[in-house]
Amino acid sequence: MKEYVSMFIDYLRYERNYSAHTVDAYTNDLLQFASFTEGKEGLSEGESFDIERIDSDIVRYWMMSLMKQSLSSASVNRKLSALQSFFRYLIRHGIVRKHPFAFLSGPKKAKSLPYFVKEKDMDKILDDENFNEDFEGVRDKLIVELLYETGIRCSELVGIENTDVDLDAMLLKVTGKRNKQRLIPFAERLKEMLIYYNNVRGREVATNSRSFFVRRDGRPVSSAIVYYIVRKKLSDIPTLSKRSPHVLRHTFATGMLNNGAELSAVKNLLGHSSLASTSVYTHVTFEELKKVYNAHPRAKK
Repeated sequence: MKEYVSMFIDYLRYERNYSAHTVDAYTNDLLQFASFTEGKEGLSEGESFDIERIDSDIVRYWMMSLMKQSLSSASVNRKLSALQSFFRYLIRHGIVRKHPFAFLSGPKKAKSLPYFVKEKDMDKILDDENFNEDFEGVRDKLIVELLYETGIRCSELVGIENTDVDLDAMLLKVTGKRNKQRLIPFAERLKEMLIYYNNVRGREVATNSRSFFVRRDGRPVSSAIVYYIVRKKLSDIPTLSKRSPHVLRHTFATGMLNNGAELSAVKNLLGHSSLASTSVYTHVTFEELKKVYNAHPRAKK
């Protein structure tokens, strides 16, 4: 079997031009399966193995052995995907007649709940004197506040232009995935922060940029700058293991649902194409409710 693995790896490397990292991963996965299969058949070293004898049972036993080694579902599924690609190659080249496990599915991935910041922690970050009073301090605080209060993506924030901010109507126009645009309302407090930032920018930064968020030299801010700002501010929460602009998006959605917003309304504000993407936040709120209930004295008994 290992000679066929070598043929397939050469095909990936020289005909498909796969990266060295991907080729190494395929090589390790397939050689691991070959060793498992040949060992299970009790073959002595150098004895040939009929690859046609591989069936779904052998693959299933291999998957079980991987899971007993405490490999994650994602790792097992990646190995299974490599094996499926290998057998598709063998079928195209007439080495085997049929796919031995075409309908075999891997273990289900455990769905991880989105990271989010608790309301009291966000209040502490935004209300305490954690930002400087110069242009960059005003800008950075507005960036964190805007991500938290509107739930927009980092790319959407970076793409905001001056004409996208309607202070009179208190509406923000953002361009999301696949160039879909949506309008997001904002409250009076955020309006005041937007006006203040505009005034400070006009006074301290000389720029003709159409971008709303700019650097001190007038160039538009980048996604990397936004990530740095958010990561720095969220580092004040030692219990938070993930710190990114998307965490603030999760925080927005979770906070909305915890305070009674309808799921469909949150879907529209986030720019999701379906309720399935938004419904993950209902699991977050349910987990919070379970934690609250577990604090009840009767729940401890």
